[in-house]
Amino acid sequence: MAEASKNYLEDENTVPFAFQQLRDVIGSQEQVIHRLKSTMAIQEEKFVSKEEYEAVVKKLEEEKAAHAQTKGLLAKETEKLQFALGEVEVLSKQLQREKQAFEKALSSVKNKVLTESTKKDKLITKCNEIESHIIKQEDILNGKENEIKELQNVISHQKQIFRHQISDFRIQKQQENYMAQVLDRKQKKAGGLLSTRDFKGLGDK
Repeated sequence: MAEASKNYLEDENTVPFAFQQLRDVIGSQEQVIHRLKSTMAIQEEKFVSKEEYEAVVKKLEEEKAAHAQTKGLLAKETEKLQFALGEVEVLSKQLQREKQAFEKALSSVKNKVLTESTKKDKLITKCNEIESHIIKQEDILNGKENEIKELQNVISHQKQIFRHQISDFRIQKQQENYMAQVLDRKQKKAGGLLSTRDFKGLGDK
């Protein structure tokens, strides 16, 4: 009986408190049965009366019945516990699979986000480079436009100078033509006077 009590009391840290209480009850019942048997043995040695003996036997049978009932209850509760532990194991495995699937999906999402972020950073860098190049080209174009404006101003100034020069040249040419005409008339007039004088001189001779 003591060996059976030891077996029932093993692994007490792995079962709920209710099962431990049942085991404690069984242990107590076995101790009572053991004491009753000892009492019966002592009474038999002392030649107790039949009434006392029957009372002790009845008490022993009642304790055995209560002990068997408690053991049956413990067996049922143990079976329930094993079933519950099986369900817990199944749920734990299912939870582990779901956790692994979630971690895999999360890792995939993180990798996708990282890839998209890298692409975005590359695009931003490329856009910044293009924008910087455009700004440089605009600066160059602005510089060229300023040079063109300066050249246009120089050309406009030179045109004005050239117009003045042409105007002065025309005036000078007109003046020269006028002077040439005046001189030509004077020369013709002077030539006519000389011819007249020569003719008169010949007549006087």
